[in-house]
Amino acid sequence: MKRRKLVALSAVFVAAVAALLISSQTVLVSAHNGAALAQQGQKGDPEEPPPPFYNPYPFGILPPDLPQEIERVLREVDFIESEALAQLRALPPPTLTNQPPLLAHTGQRLNVLVGKALNFDRNISPFNDRACGFCHMPYVGFSGPIPSVNLTMVAYPGSYNFRAGKRTAQRYTYSPSFPVLNFNDTQQAFFDGNFWDSRATGYLLGSPDANQAQGPPVDTQEHALPDTACIAFRLQSAVYKSFFIELWGDDLDAIKFPHNTEEICETPGGASIFGTDTMPIKLSPVDRAIANHVFDHWGQSINQYEGSPDVSAFSSKFDSYLAVQSGAATSGYMLTADELAGYNLFRGKANCNSCHLDGRSTAPSPTAPHSQDTGAAADTRPVFTCFGSANLGLPLNPRDAFYYQTTPDFFGFTANPYGFGYRDLGLGTFLRSGFGSWASPNDDWTQFAPTSDGKMQTSSARNVAMTPPQCPTTEAPGPYFQKEFFHNGYIKSLKQLVHFYNTRDVASFHYNVTSGHCPAGTVEKVNCWPNPEVTNNMDMTVGKLGLTDTEENQIVAFLQTLTDGFTRPYPNINTFTGICMTCNPATDPNCSPSRQGNGSLIPTPPLPPCASVICGVAPFPSPPIP
Repeated sequence: MKRRKLVALSAVFVAAVAALLISSQTVLVSAHNGAALAQQGQKGDPEEPPPPFYNPYPFGILPPDLPQEIERVLREVDFIESEALAQLRALPPPTLTNQPPLLAHTGQRLNVLVGKALNFDRNISPFNDRACGFCHMPYVGFSGPIPSVNLTMVAYPGSYNFRAGKRTAQRYTYSPSFPVLNFNDTQQAFFDGNFWDSRATGYLLGSPDANQAQGPPVDTQEHALPDTACIAFRLQSAVYKSFFIELWGDDLDAIKFPHNTEEICETPGGASIFGTDTMPIKLSPVDRAIANHVFDHWGQSINQYEGSPDVSAFSSKFDSYLAVQSGAATSGYMLTADELAGYNLFRGKANCNSCHLDGRSTAPSPTAPHSQDTGAAADTRPVFTCFGSANLGLPLNPRDAFYYQTTPDFFGFTANPYGFGYRDLGLGTFLRSGFGSWASPNDDWTQFAPTSDGKMQTSSARNVAMTPPQCPTTEAPGPYFQKEFFHNGYIKSLKQLVHFYNTRDVASFHYNVTSGHCPAGTVEKVNCWPNPEVTNNMDMTVGKLGLTDTEENQIVAFLQTLTDGFTRPYPNINTFTGICMTCNPATDPNCSPSRQGNGSLIPTPPLPPCASVICGVAPFPSPPIP
């Protein structure tokens, strides 16, 4: 009997009832998407239909075009995967030489291309329908590629539709620049690591980015493989297997997998049939060791791809400008008047440079009124991050799909039994080894959880404005590509992002409400900011910058100069086959960068207290989080 049938027999009764009570939206989405996935060669018996879709969401959380958009992105993923395979086949083989052994001549490029093939292989998922690239496509700086998802459900649907995560798809670009997570005694703060909550510490592989790459394949909300050994199992039949073996020397074919391995690997993680077993594939110690090495090498190759010029290119207009200013080049592109004004604000009055470091000094004090960094440019390529974390005081976003996953799915898994009792404490939750994060590898860090609650990683500002060429901007009226910003996707345009930094703490802009409840006569994100989700440890160096509307727009213009692909083509940026968004300001009151996305606002329900499993874990948040 197939594993999926066993799961069905063991699934809880509630899941069966939920499957019968499918909303009209689910019927439409499931019918369309189920047929599409069947055409794509879904794993399992030919006579066995896909499991019923999981839709605990109220109407409107799932965008109506989600099935078509999933199909589109999968086609784009397959295209890039085919390109990677062709590049691998055309690459002259490296020469194994030297002591210690070295793959000479083309070894580095081989590693980059193997990483690219791994990144766009959708077979690394239970239903062969999710690759890392599905949530991280090149034409948006390797962040979320579906405009309607960015506008509505925030987190991306994983291999088992429609489980979804809890945060936005963070950009890959420049993520390999983050060192191993550590606590800085002088600044009494954590720096480095990967993921929004820095849980990919890199303590074992020496690279947080490689550690991060290991997360999604076995995340219950993403690829959802139930065992890391499923990666080695799927690689045994991968068309690029020989290149992986040539690179790493892993004896993939020596692993003796049990007869039921495919049945296990096509069952998503979290299924009740697994209980608490995180290694349901029963391997000998030797075979498990080989599979573990394969898993490590998976992450390391993806890290090499993400650190290469294919992804982290340093090819923006600003890079050309900086080369001229530093004397490294005698000719190049100059910034326009607005872009230059925005840059001067970025490293001066707006105080952006205190966290998104631009490779210059920070003197005089960037927090002084109307100050400007006039120091010499440093001899480095700026990554536009301090590698730290901060709580920016963002409101809770009730559109996040995670809040609604409170009932068991077909496999008996419940992602968030706490519903709106969930609070995203970010780094603080990780330091407590808490719900929704990973276990911390260092008990000495736990004491710092209360001073880390609410903090999220300071991402690089590079490529924050990257869009497909046919959608030249992130800002309405367009043609534009709808993106989402910050960890919970609350902000929908760069104008809103800068305006939030500028006015969050202006007294007349703050109201004691949650999102969707700004009082009559105000406009949310324009002159009304709801309460922060987490008030502890808020960064007070921003929030009341005194920028004019023109100055905000100039900073947006500067941020757009940080988009790669200006001085040389950016690989795969032309892959987008979707449709740009447009709107008419004459008929749509929300057709402006300031109000962009406000037509999709929904009221936050009455919030229960923060669940004790999140806010009641020692050392307790201080002050307590309501």
